[in-house]
This record gives sequence, C-alpha cells and structure tokens, in this order.
Amino acid sequence: MSEIPTDAKETTATPDTTPDTIDNGFDFSARYSDILGKVNQTLDKVDWSQAGKVGKASGILLAVIVAQVLIKGVLDTINLLPIVPGLLELLGLVVVGNWSWQNLTTSEKRSSVIDKLTSLRQEYFG
Repeated sequence: MSEIPTDAKETTATPDTTPDTIDNGFDFSARYSDILGKVNQTLDKVDWSQAGKVGKASGILLAVIVAQVLIKGVLDTINLLPIVPGLLELLGLVVVGNWSWQNLTTSEKRSSVIDKLTSLRQEYFG
C-alpha cells in the first residue's frame, strides 16, 4: 500500500507540452542555449595565436606516434618471416663494411669524415 494520496499520483499533461519540455519543468532548449553561451564566453577568452602553436605541436606528436606504430607493425611482420631478419642483419653488416672500406681505409679519408662530422655538429649545435 502506498502512503501517497491518489490525487498526488496523477499527473496532468498540458496540450502545449513540447518534446523539449519534460513534466518536471526542465526546459532542454533553454538549458542548451545557456550551456552554449557559457562555452562561447570561455572560448572568447582563449588566446588563439598560442593555440595554433599547441595545435601544430600536438599534430606533430600525433603523427610521430602513428608513424612509430606503423613502423613497429612492419618490423613485427618482417620478424615473423623465418629468414628475413637474418638477411637484414647480414645486409646491415655488408653496408657498414662497405662504408667503412670506402671512408676509413686511409688517414686522409678518416680526417675528411671527422671534418664532415665537426662541420655538421657546428651547423646544428652552433
């Protein structure tokens, strides 16, 4: 049995009730416009010149993350093939050996490599 009188349980529906208005008096469209007004006021306070820099930095970070995920997927796929990882290691050794033979066999070549490295270091690090 209920403690509430039967006339309090009845709800009256008005013919002008719209889908935006709920029976408890909550007006969705008014609340929505109020929230949009507050959002617009907050967005007006933002310094958009600085937001462009943040957007670029976050875009670059996102691109780096996506590239790393793709590279990891490709390398994992290559490692699943039985003979390819060993061939790639052998290829790396051949390339390093060939570069070393061409650039490090004489003292003149070694000094030119050191000069190139120091000029690159000066160019990038100042």
